[in-house]
Amino acid sequence: MAKESKKLKASGTPSYTVPGLSNEQGAEVAAILQNRLNALTDLHLTLKHVHWNVVGPHFIAVHQMLDPQVDAVREMSDAVAERIATLGMSPIGTPGALVAERDWDDYSIGRAGAIEHLGALDLVYTGVIKDHRSAIEATGEIDPVTEDLLTGQAGQLEQYHWFVRAHLETAGGELSTAGAGTEQQATRKAGERAGVKRQSA
Repeated sequence: MAKESKKLKASGTPSYTVPGLSNEQGAEVAAILQNRLNALTDLHLTLKHVHWNVVGPHFIAVHQMLDPQVDAVREMSDAVAERIATLGMSPIGTPGALVAERDWDDYSIGRAGAIEHLGALDLVYTGVIKDHRSAIEATGEIDPVTEDLLTGQAGQLEQYHWFVRAHLETAGGELSTAGAGTEQQATRKAGERAGVKRQSA
């Protein structure tokens, strides 16, 4: 359950919204988008954190892979925020509001091997994409324009998730992070698999 924000919070009904929606519908869609704005802002900061903290033999490949994802996710955040404003509501982008409203914890991995970080990012992307798909479903009958925006973003997020998972997948199609329920578990499982591969090489 998201905590109640003590600062800015998008609430109430706008005095206007896009043609074809009632003001109440505009507020409903904007609230869904605010959650997505929080998630995308958190994701682009998490990706940058990983970019700064990867080490080991796969450092440069993962370091360079993540920057385009950071830029693209930041652009997604901007598109979502502008859609909220278009609907007649105020997008909230302050750090305090994000922390107060989110229902997930901070990314928990510091300096670690690139493969270990990718193991944790597998879970991060899984959560963001699942919630994006839920938002697509929730907005579909109310506002197809927002549905289209989120659908395009979900496709791009799924491609980035594939890039991450490609580093974690065996030739037989198994993910080293299979069954992990936390970032620490995913990090450990990915690291163990990477360690076995290095020893047998």
